[in-house]
Amino acid sequence: MKAKAQISGLAVYQPGKPISQVKRELQLDTIIKLASNENPYGASPKVQDALVQEAANLASYPEGDGYQIREELAEFYGVEKNQIIFGNGSDEIISFITRAYLDSNSNTVMATPTFSVYKTNAAIEGAEVIEVPLKDGTHDLAEMKKAITEQTKVVWVCNPNNPSGTYVKDSELKSFLQAVPNDILIVLDEAYYEYVTGQEYPDSLTYLQEFPNVLVLRTFSKIYGLASLRIGYGIGAAEVIDALNRVRGPFNTNRMAQAAALAALGDQEYVEDCCKLNQFGKEQFYEALKEMQLFYYPTEGNFILIDVQRKGNEAFDYLLRQGIIVRSGEALGFPTFIRVTIGTKEQNEKVIEALKQMVRVLS
Repeated sequence: MKAKAQISGLAVYQPGKPISQVKRELQLDTIIKLASNENPYGASPKVQDALVQEAANLASYPEGDGYQIREELAEFYGVEKNQIIFGNGSDEIISFITRAYLDSNSNTVMATPTFSVYKTNAAIEGAEVIEVPLKDGTHDLAEMKKAITEQTKVVWVCNPNNPSGTYVKDSELKSFLQAVPNDILIVLDEAYYEYVTGQEYPDSLTYLQEFPNVLVLRTFSKIYGLASLRIGYGIGAAEVIDALNRVRGPFNTNRMAQAAALAALGDQEYVEDCCKLNQFGKEQFYEALKEMQLFYYPTEGNFILIDVQRKGNEAFDYLLRQGIIVRSGEALGFPTFIRVTIGTKEQNEKVIEALKQMVRVLS
């Protein structure tokens, strides 16, 4: 049997190493995992109560369209219910987009380095992938506009960008949207939206009326702490959502995920607290990295990309032996960097101390 030719060269997505594996391999008792941009504080306490109640309904299929969470999310954002689609993480919605809009006669434009799942899913559909290098770690929208052709169907803007943590400003993004033909879908991936504190970050949902070709992706995996339950969502024009629903599988988000998302959405005080704690953690890293004279990109996410001035894999291995799991930049398009999730105050202190030791030992 022969699979599609275009998938033969695709790399299998490599998530951050699991804690259990590192414990077994290195025989360590205590591990700090700061590799997958998870919320170190977990989910709202209200989520656990919701899951206990929902456990009584495990024999029943979930609502196929997530009716209850859709109602609440529509009210929360002030949009219509038919403007929302849910996915098994926002990753699944990315696959809906490529399945609905891309084929071997089309192309798609994205930054590089950025979230690798855009490229993978586009390649699966046989589309040409046009990658435009980041400029100072940020999307180069001017060059992305130049890269658009008559065959372009989808443009991706990861904002804040993963893995650099940088963001596109409102004025720049709006100018870009005005310049792009309105028959091209512009996907604004805002997985880290709730962590952003930058004053010039765009309020992208306000674009939807003027730009019906905009689709905004967000998730409950990050600040809401529901990564294991896999539920994300897209908000856009009803016409776009209708197209995506036509390629969505039935019951693609489960009952527990929907119940957890509903409870998590209802605890915005918890979300605000997590954002403040993340900001404190960012400042911890900024201060220490300046002292160590290590370059980093100021971040609007819950992670920080650090130039460790040596191969990323080398730094990854050194920290791993100290019981700290991060992501090597070599797999992310930044060969001399590591990406570190911002953890609790105590976790950050341990990472910073390990980085200081690494700089001394490996220099």
